[in-house]
Amino acid sequence: MKKSLILVLGVLIFICSCKSNIAPEPPVIPTDDLLKLTIDTKSGNHLDATETNGKYSIKTTGEDPFLYLNGLKRKLKPEELVLTFEYTSTAEIGMQLFFTPPTTEGRSISSIVLPASSSMKTFSIDIGAKSQELKWGNSGDKLRLDFGNKSGVTIELKGLSVRERNEEEKKIAKEKEDFKLNDQALNEKFLAYLGRTFSSKITQVKVDLSTINLTGSIPNFAEGYSLVEILPGGQPFDETSYGNPIPITTATFSIQADRFQEKEGLRYDRGLSRWAIVRSNADKLELQSHARYADEIQAKYQLTASKLKSKKGLGGYDFNREFQSDLDDLQISSVTVNVSISSFLNLSDRGNSYAHNYNGKMYYMSKSYIDNLDKTFKAAFARDIVVSAIILVQSAAQSVDPSAGNLLQHPNFAPGANVFFTMPRMDNLSSIHAYAAALDFLASRYCQPGSPNGRIHSFIMHNEVDQGIVWTNMGPDRPLNVFLDNYYQSMRLAYAILRNYDSNAEVLGSFTHSWNESATGGDYFAGYYTAKEMIEGLLDYSAAEGDFQWGLACHPYPEDLTEPKTWNDKRATFSKSSPLVTFKNLEVLDDWIKQTDHKYNKTTKRTLWLSENGTNSKTYSEQDLREQAAGFAYAWKKFKQLDGIDAIQWHNWIDNRHEFGLRIGLRRFPDDETEPGGPKPVWHLYQAAGTNNEDSLFDPYKSVIGISDWKELDKKPLSP
Repeated sequence: MKKSLILVLGVLIFICSCKSNIAPEPPVIPTDDLLKLTIDTKSGNHLDATETNGKYSIKTTGEDPFLYLNGLKRKLKPEELVLTFEYTSTAEIGMQLFFTPPTTEGRSISSIVLPASSSMKTFSIDIGAKSQELKWGNSGDKLRLDFGNKSGVTIELKGLSVRERNEEEKKIAKEKEDFKLNDQALNEKFLAYLGRTFSSKITQVKVDLSTINLTGSIPNFAEGYSLVEILPGGQPFDETSYGNPIPITTATFSIQADRFQEKEGLRYDRGLSRWAIVRSNADKLELQSHARYADEIQAKYQLTASKLKSKKGLGGYDFNREFQSDLDDLQISSVTVNVSISSFLNLSDRGNSYAHNYNGKMYYMSKSYIDNLDKTFKAAFARDIVVSAIILVQSAAQSVDPSAGNLLQHPNFAPGANVFFTMPRMDNLSSIHAYAAALDFLASRYCQPGSPNGRIHSFIMHNEVDQGIVWTNMGPDRPLNVFLDNYYQSMRLAYAILRNYDSNAEVLGSFTHSWNESATGGDYFAGYYTAKEMIEGLLDYSAAEGDFQWGLACHPYPEDLTEPKTWNDKRATFSKSSPLVTFKNLEVLDDWIKQTDHKYNKTTKRTLWLSENGTNSKTYSEQDLREQAAGFAYAWKKFKQLDGIDAIQWHNWIDNRHEFGLRIGLRRFPDDETEPGGPKPVWHLYQAAGTNNEDSLFDPYKSVIGISDWKELDKKPLSP
């Protein structure tokens, strides 16, 4: 996966995902009352800007184009809440708006889509909530306009001003504020539910091939108790989520239910549901237990558990990439593979596809995409390499079948320049069925005896979810527990489907290096969370609703992704509450994963992969390449001591020109002018790591790190 250097944040903006991107025409306001804005044409980055008679011509020249407006000539009036301008643009761009000074992610609005237009159109952005929150709008304050990440786009702007809201904008602002308040209330309900103590309990949910067996107890038994089913997307504290009440007639009960049931014209697998005890009170059903998912699922096959031959792996492996011999030359034992289900799932037969019958409904998988996965997974299986598939969901607009994409795209998804994937939609049965069908296809194809198409051993669920607004978007400004519940339910559904085929399969959560401080650098803003609070939230769900074998896929990049000298990371400390976890302080992850309370059922250590990480070479100069190699040598010597960490998957395998200027690969750019795809010094160190040649190749880099003995990197004790 790519690692974004440009952190993006979604906020209350005029253009919401469910409405047109073009604002209604503004009310007629006397010209003298408008606060007019001008552009500082000399402030541009990665763009050229000129002004003629009040019209600005802008051409982007790089991947980070932005400019500043001149300071406000006067203080904003309370009613001045909408930034508006006329524009043309040769391409659709994702804008971001910063309220300065200072220029930080927490002081920005993103997910602003500026459509392409060959004729002048009016575009408006409601800045009211953000400007009031930041107390921005004094004389001299400035705005920064960021114009996406594309070079070669020509934009014309004129008539920049700040005005009052029109009636339609007032209505939309009110709807957004109501949505935000409802979200906050829902967040509190999640917290209350997880923190609640119940005397009644479902003790086990066991799923066989055709039945579901549920056992539990009710200490103060009386009449009126029932067992209810809660489908994915439903909530235990919401009575409207309760389905199929089954009367409970004894204090200690064992109830059997059919596994499959017709619902809304679909054959539904109730092994995906959770179950709860309720009691009737007048005309209501009141919750009497935490809900519980399946504890055991009878697998169709008895597959051998995966076993790592070493700790060395590669991230983003694909059979179509060059240098396949690296799998052997580098002694690779594990790989991650990106799998976008939006790139292969079709609701109808569009030709050249594999048909898949999921519980009586046919779905169609794009043959070319699946054939490439087959080659990729077969190549790994032939070498006894452990594989984790990174499950990604793209927007409907990016899907091979937009109708399938509409089922998968979260209803609150908000597109933007740096929004790459959506949280899967799970608020209706058709969406749940389609999502489950795609995962079932993968599990059934790649978890078979003999592995004729290759093997998947685990799913990594989505990417870097603590930066949810970027990588698992379900709209801006979502409170932590609202976001986490969506992610948890996606993990649970995927886990249940994998376990149908492989009793050893796991799901891993994907997190950045932002351990106890969000990626906004201390600015709190929903859409960016911390890895620690999300991971410990998963523990809370496991304690309440039954544990399952989830693990961690962490990305402990250096503090600054461009800087390979990770030993200098200032915000990576030897504290259990360190702001960041990078290569410098991997002890934090090692310590966390080995705590008894953090283990699966408090007995089994959870899997921990460093599934995406690398050190950068700023250029291909000798010094920069030495520093990149030294960064890996430092990381490896730290990592190899920590038995709580199972494997590392180096990212990127080969330098990629579309990775925000980074050169974090083991090899040069494939189109490098002097040595296309050539191995860098770090490649040779990666090859030597864990072999008898390790020290002879690593030792020359001690001077770069500033040490005389590798023992100086021995495991450090942690403070609370």
